[in-house]
Amino acid sequence: MRLVICLYEQAIVDLRRAVMALEQGDIEARTRSINHALTVIAQLQGSLDLERGGDVARNLQQFYNSLRIGLVDAQRKQSRGILEQQISQLMLVHEAWQEVERDTAMPKSLPSSGPLLPAPTAPVTSASETACTDWNA
Repeated sequence: MRLVICLYEQAIVDLRRAVMALEQGDIEARTRSINHALTVIAQLQGSLDLERGGDVARNLQQFYNSLRIGLVDAQRKQSRGILEQQISQLMLVHEAWQEVERDTAMPKSLPSSGPLLPAPTAPVTSASETACTDWNA
């Protein structure tokens, strides 16, 4: 789950870079950033298990297709508005993934009877505390 969250974060960073490049008139940087975001989205899309994932996987498939179409359109029209719309959509789904990660990381409840386990000897960090690496080359 952490990798999925990191990929969303990378796509958002890429598109923010594309917006900055668009504002600066840097066509090469804008194109590179959008292309990298498209690669990240393709990675997310390629990881879907449509057979076992049911409606969630099918909805994500449609979402990724929509993002890809929007990014190609933003590149063609050189549209800051379309890029910002794609960023907003990615951020919404990113937040949902973060919530799922938090929900699955939290213990449901402590056992009502029986011995308590000793505290771990090594510090435990949640997956959400792990930093993502910027994969933009």
